[in-house]
Amino acid sequence: MCIDKDARETVPGLDAIGWDNNWTRQFEPFAREGLHPARVVCQHRDSYDLWAEAAEMRADVSGRFRHEHANRADWPTVGDWVAVMPRPDEQAATIHAVLPRRSRFSRKAAGEETVEQVVAANVDLVFIVSGLDGDFNVRRLERYLTLAWESGARPVVVLNKADLCPDAVSRVAAAEGVAFGTPVIVTSAATADGLEALRTKLGPGLSGVFMGSSGVGKSSLVNALFGRTRQSVQAVRGDDSRGRHTTTSRELVLLPGGGVVIDTPGMRELQLWVDGDGVDRAFADIGTLSAACRFADCTHQSETGCAVQAAVASGLLEPGRLSSYHKLQREAQYVTLRQTQSARIIEKTRWKQIAQEQRRMKKGRYKP
Repeated sequence: MCIDKDARETVPGLDAIGWDNNWTRQFEPFAREGLHPARVVCQHRDSYDLWAEAAEMRADVSGRFRHEHANRADWPTVGDWVAVMPRPDEQAATIHAVLPRRSRFSRKAAGEETVEQVVAANVDLVFIVSGLDGDFNVRRLERYLTLAWESGARPVVVLNKADLCPDAVSRVAAAEGVAFGTPVIVTSAATADGLEALRTKLGPGLSGVFMGSSGVGKSSLVNALFGRTRQSVQAVRGDDSRGRHTTTSRELVLLPGGGVVIDTPGMRELQLWVDGDGVDRAFADIGTLSAACRFADCTHQSETGCAVQAAVASGLLEPGRLSSYHKLQREAQYVTLRQTQSARIIEKTRWKQIAQEQRRMKKGRYKP
């Protein structure tokens, strides 16, 4: 199990890990069926670690759930609230349902197939961690912000390793220049600078998730917030400040001062999975400028009277930011198109299977 038994003396109550009156109301139909609420703490290949009321257990999904949910994105993930039936005389349970998610941080799964991978669910805050060392990358930060806004949670930018950056001021300014409407916190897990500002974002009943590339210091920050070493940490490479995967699985962690965080493995590939306004919210400055464009459907490329292009020409808007905006828009449109095509293929296949089954039934009924 990936639950750290030494990390706490007792299993927390549901209120401490985010349960509230709204969840209670949503759970009423399941309560009438005799099911119990629990939250997914850690996900394995075919099973899950859960926290229920004053109990921890290992669980898997029911056969019916498996049959009715062909889309793996609908299966439980870390942070989900689930309806379970405990098994008699066992520290185990069966998951019968996943409660509707308030937020979901998703990306396109690696590979050629256009499939959603839900990384974390039901978080209030997405802490986007970026190192202020050699791995600092504003374009990558824009990508994370796009997915964070799309998730339904509130993003917070965390610039870690301030102790290793002699030019922190300019890099902080660069991050603030793309993080419109998003708090930016400068930290050092090594010296504890900025940790108090990070702690104030979390509290009893709140949930956060730490996202970022390998080596940016996510596990070090979780260790610092927790007050002791929960996760081993490794040194990054000297040439590019990249790290190896210290955290190998996503896990929900209860903080001593209240609130929970999800520590995640570093992501070397972060492909978009968007169908809402994530790109627009991440590039709110371009949206504000576009209000002055001559044409309402301006694409901000070569149109006459484009206020966005004028801002680039005057130096008000960085050319790289507009280029990043166009790139993420194209990627989002492509993913949406692939999703639509996949849905059509699935629907066509389903009706073909129904027609085949009807023909088989007809042949069996009228066999001479």
